Amino acid sequence: MTDQTVHSHRPTRKFDRVLLTITGIAVAVGILAPADFFATLQATAQSLGSTAIYITFAVMLIAYLKATGAEGVVAGAFTGSQTRMIILAAMVGGLAPFCSCEVIPFIAALLAMGVPLSAVMAFWLASPIMDPPMFVITTSALGFDFAVAKTIAAVGFGLFGGFSVMVLANTRLFSDPLRADSVMGGCGCGSNPFTGKPVWKFWTENLRLQTFLKTARDNAFFLLKWMTLAYLIESIMVRFVPAQWIAGVLGGEGIGPIFLGALIGGPAYLNGYAAAPLVGGLIEQGMSQGAAMSFMMAGSVSCIPAAIAVWALVKPKVFGAYIFFGFTGSLMAGLVWAAVA
Repeated sequence: MTDQTVHSHRPTRKFDRVLLTITGIAVAVGILAPADFFATLQATAQSLGSTAIYITFAVMLIAYLKATGAEGVVAGAFTGSQTRMIILAAMVGGLAPFCSCEVIPFIAALLAMGVPLSAVMAFWLASPIMDPPMFVITTSALGFDFAVAKTIAAVGFGLFGGFSVMVLANTRLFSDPLRADSVMGGCGCGSNPFTGKPVWKFWTENLRLQTFLKTARDNAFFLLKWMTLAYLIESIMVRFVPAQWIAGVLGGEGIGPIFLGALIGGPAYLNGYAAAPLVGGLIEQGMSQGAAMSFMMAGSVSCIPAAIAVWALVKPKVFGAYIFFGFTGSLMAGLVWAAVA
């Protein structure tokens, strides 16, 4: 799953803020730099066209996972010994077909049923970073190697946080972690996440078929608007932001650019799907590979949907640990990727 994981519900606001932002940016370019207006829109359209096949595949995959009720498969990771749970939770976290709104009740049900916080933390840290659609989009924007490295880092995140919590489980930091008013309930697979069973041939049931169509429609709109915003910003950035400035701040070797990438990744992060092309543009401008990795990893963990899911369920001290694990793990991932890349 991702932070920004694609939402399965339609926007309820009368005016979509992302579309308003896209319109506002385009109007601003037309007023402030009229000579570059059409070139900017053309570059945005070309970038969208080059990734259309990836967006289509991502939309179909999201809709399939939702229609089949594949969430129930994830619950199998939270059984057995604590060590086994941590390892499996970290591994499936990056592939979980959850949207942000589903994570909260799913995790709440697991905690209420006595699943150790260590396993939950492993899943929490890994799930916003990567999922199958995110892998496709990341591959299209940053390359297959970067997508694989980000997936491995997501699992590493989960293992790092999960085993850290297990070691410190009896300390005041992680004892009694739940809020008194935590949200309880089930996920898309039922009130008890351990009982859900997917129906892979979803088209045999009309309700599931309708779910597939609705999810595909909603997520096509979601992805297209965010990717349009990302490519619009990228085209402006490449055209107007001096490459020397990007290279001077986030380029070069050493821990400095990587630390800065992890530090600003959270506040600057918009959406996991939008971030990939944005970071691709930054790399073209001179951003180092290590800084790119730390930026994306930190943003995934601390982006608003993922952070709210944690804040809604646990006490502030546990939330602080979650953010600390995210920043530290992002720094480590950036350093390792810088050495490998």
